[in-house]
Amino acid sequence: MFKPLSIFLALRYVKSRQGKGFSSFISASSTVGIALGVMVLIVVLSAMNGFERALATKLLSVVPHGEFTSVNSPITQWQQKVGTILKSKDVVAAAPVINMSGMMQYKGEVKGVEIKGVDIQLETQVSTIADYVIQGHWQDLSQENSLVIGSGIAKKLQLSIGDSVQLLLPQHSLSPQPGSLLQRQFPMPLTKQVTVVGIFKFGGMIDDMNAYMSLSQAAGFMNYTDNEVQGIRMKVSDVFAAPKIIRDTAYTLDHYVYITDWTHEQGHLFNDIQLVRMVMYIVLIIVIAVASFNIVSTLIMAVNEKRSDIAILKTMGASSSVIMSSFMIQGLINGILGTLVGALSGIYIANNLTAMVSAVEEFFGVQFLSADVYFIDFLPSYLHYPDVYITVTMALFLSLLATLYPAWSATKVEPAQVLGQS
Repeated sequence: MFKPLSIFLALRYVKSRQGKGFSSFISASSTVGIALGVMVLIVVLSAMNGFERALATKLLSVVPHGEFTSVNSPITQWQQKVGTILKSKDVVAAAPVINMSGMMQYKGEVKGVEIKGVDIQLETQVSTIADYVIQGHWQDLSQENSLVIGSGIAKKLQLSIGDSVQLLLPQHSLSPQPGSLLQRQFPMPLTKQVTVVGIFKFGGMIDDMNAYMSLSQAAGFMNYTDNEVQGIRMKVSDVFAAPKIIRDTAYTLDHYVYITDWTHEQGHLFNDIQLVRMVMYIVLIIVIAVASFNIVSTLIMAVNEKRSDIAILKTMGASSSVIMSSFMIQGLINGILGTLVGALSGIYIANNLTAMVSAVEEFFGVQFLSADVYFIDFLPSYLHYPDVYITVTMALFLSLLATLYPAWSATKVEPAQVLGQS
């Protein structure tokens, strides 16, 4: 069977190096170092992809992708505005909203809340919050003076289904208020008794701050008519293109509005993921580079050991390219072996990372991620194969780079000097 001389020499030298103490140890350490670097990099990138995917599929399923909020006067004829917005091919759904900030009081305890007046049916098209109701029913918002609250609010105020709570909201009437100047400057807040008909649990700060009521009830607090709302929330087809889509859609409205998208409030999470991804990629590429350049030490030792062999090969007519190729292939064997082992290990761990971490949590009785702080209580993982290809290519390139100098130095061996000393 035909085998090029350079490959034959490389394989022979690799076999002869096995079991030779320090030289064998350096060679093995470079292979193990490359394998560990490649494996960890694939696993870390998969975890970052998992967090990014969880952000897009879970958190942004509750947080609106974009919102138009009236600046001066309420948005009138909101049904027609929603229809106009839905004509955009990138907008999946749209729903009206009235946002209010206030206080919730129950048995002497007070909690600040963000109340959203929503259309019960249309809201389910832009948000999956109804899927996270753990007590009561989302549709019960159709009842008069009803409220759905987050589990954090319920825990703080010790609330349960059927409890009656008092809402304190600022007055929004533009008409002059009777009474003294002090009363006009600091009007008494509106108070309203409402009944808790549902409790949702999503995770993070959303549970601690948000509450929902029907659109008609919120319109009464804001002195709006049935056709007036404060804003319109949207769901788009591509969450990462939301800023552009929302901005382009705003030009179709004939109303003066503020334009916001999810990146204003939740964008820091995505930016943090990208920053961690970049830092970890740089650090682990350096780790792979350090392990790859152990190949330099291995090949330099091999060149010193094989100086007489190189001299004999040269006297027999072997070209410099053959000698250089044989040592480059010898070094690349370590890089290829380490990269292959690391890539296969990384792919396996990345595909099973969530289950592995869950098993560790169960065994030691700990929880690494708490849903009370984060919006997920598990370590997500999503293997993106282009990340694997880039990592493997980078590891092989660094391994090849590490072989160049030792292989080049092998071609500089002078046969007359080496054989003359023998």
